[in-house]
Formats: sequence, C-alpha cells, structure tokens
Amino acid sequence: MFLICAFTLYACHTKSQKNSMEKKVQQEVKTEIKTEIKTEVDTIKPKIAIKIEKEFLYDKDTLADIYPYQQTTRQFQWDKIRKRLAWLDSIQEENTHWAILQNYKNLHGEAKIVKNSRKDEYNQISDSQGTERYQSVPLYSPTDTITPLLYGRDGSLVKFTGTDGNFIKIETVYFDGNWEVPEKYVKLLDDTVVFRKAIFVDRENQNLTTLEKVNTKWLVRSMTKATTGLHKPPYERETPLGIFVIQEKKEKMIYNKDGSNETAGFSPYASRFSNGGYIHGIPVNGSLNAPLIENSPSLGTTPRSHMCVRTITSHAKFIYDWGTIGNTVVFVLD
Repeated sequence: MFLICAFTLYACHTKSQKNSMEKKVQQEVKTEIKTEIKTEVDTIKPKIAIKIEKEFLYDKDTLADIYPYQQTTRQFQWDKIRKRLAWLDSIQEENTHWAILQNYKNLHGEAKIVKNSRKDEYNQISDSQGTERYQSVPLYSPTDTITPLLYGRDGSLVKFTGTDGNFIKIETVYFDGNWEVPEKYVKLLDDTVVFRKAIFVDRENQNLTTLEKVNTKWLVRSMTKATTGLHKPPYERETPLGIFVIQEKKEKMIYNKDGSNETAGFSPYASRFSNGGYIHGIPVNGSLNAPLIENSPSLGTTPRSHMCVRTITSHAKFIYDWGTIGNTVVFVLD
C-alpha cells in the first residue's frame, strides 16, 4: 500500500512538474512573440490625406462600393484599404531595404520544427499561430538561433535590418517582431524598389481591387468579384492573411487532382504571391489545350478555392500583364 501511494505521489508530482514546465515554456514563447496582427499598418497616421480616384484600366463586371449580395450587401472596405495605402506611402519615405521570405515547395530546404509546434487539421506541423511548416521560413529569436519560434509565410514582405553570420536580420511587418532567418530563405529586393502597385483581396466580401500610385493619387484600376480559398481539410486551404509580393507568373498554372500526381487541368494567367497561392482566372479541367473560360457563377459568392484567388479570366490577365514581379504588393484582409 505504501509503495502504491508513494508511486502515485511520485507520478502526480512528476505530472505536476511536467505541466509546470510546459506552462513555463509556453509563457516564454508568448513573451518573445508579439502576436498583435497588422499593428504597424492599422495604427499608421498619414501625414496627408490619402487621395483615391477611380480611373479604371479594367472595367468589365465592375462592382459598386456597396453592392447587393443575396439578402444583404457586400462592400469594398475602403477604410482598411486607405490604412494600407497610407502605410505604403509612409514606407516610401523610410531608408529601408526590403526583402521577401521565400521557400516555395521547400526549394530552400524544410524549415526546422518550431517551439510549441502542433499538428493541425491537415495533419501538418504548424506553429502556435497556425502557419504550417511546409513551404515556410523559420523565424528565430535574436537570442536563440537554434530552435525557431514561428514560421514566416513564403512571399511575405519584410524589412532587412542587417546580417549576423549566416543569418539575415529582418523585421516582420504583418505582425510585430525582429527575427533572424538563415540567408537562403531571404531574397533581398533592390534598394531602390518603390511600391506603386497594390492588390487588395477581401476574404470577407469575396472581392478584389487593384490600385496604382500616380503622382500624389492612388488610382483604382479595377474592382470586381473574386473567390478565395476554403478551409476544408484535407485539400482545400484558406487564402492566408498577410502582406505579400508577387513573385512569379505562369500563363498556365497546371494543377493536379486532389491527393494525386495526375494532372487535372490548368488555371490561366496565374500570379503567385504566397506558397501555392495564385491570383488566376477560371480553372479549366481536362486538356491543357482546352479553351479558356471567362466567368463563373461561383465567383464572388463563398470561398471554394485551394488557397488561390480566382477572378474573371480577363481580369486575371490584366493583373498578369499589369502587376510587376518584386514590387506589386498583395494585401489579403478580412
């Protein structure tokens, strides 16, 4: 009886110690990670009012600022868009060297497992914020470059702040934080880069607008419907929130059948901004030589894509031709 009690006491004490240690580790991680999303963007106070005028370069199926949808209305969130444009204007005045996090299809190597990792609904290793390890970049605390704390999404715009051996020092802009990243994961942009083109993807309202800075004004180039990614394991994924940069273009983005290496079809005029997330036209199933499809009744309704952002095919071509690689910013917002 004594042995059983002693063993029980020891087991309880050990479990208590383990729980205490886990709480301590979690607390340490929480204190080191600033998780306030979009802080810098949302708190910016522009020195002058942001001037937005409509001067369309693409004017098919143009939506109004507020438009009917089923039994309610949807809208373009101009207040949020103005804040992000104000932020873009403000960073042009800074002496900042910009960079992009890159690890598309793990081409630069699989990121190490982060502290406080977990398996998500897709059975993938994720960090404490839900960002998956696959195709992501490890973000290390400046005080610990052995085990990363978070994953940075491929395509994310970051500030380059220096070097430390084989590590690049960066500052994230979608959420607060100063990090160190192995240099292979960071693409430095030209120090003269200017961001004058912006794409806004609205997950809440399922629409998309493009704007371009000309002199002192931001001109609206298009306003139309879109369909974003659906959170539905095991294959469909939501379009990630964040601030990204167009990295690559494919006239035909070939995709496979779910869970297979067999080609299912292609999406035309695809502009990649994060991981496997593209802005593209209506998917075409079957032959790669099949004719393009201009529109779909599902556009602008509810999320149903595999992370990508679908839009009218001629609108996707406009973005494909208009948006330049390396300096066209993509804001994904709710």
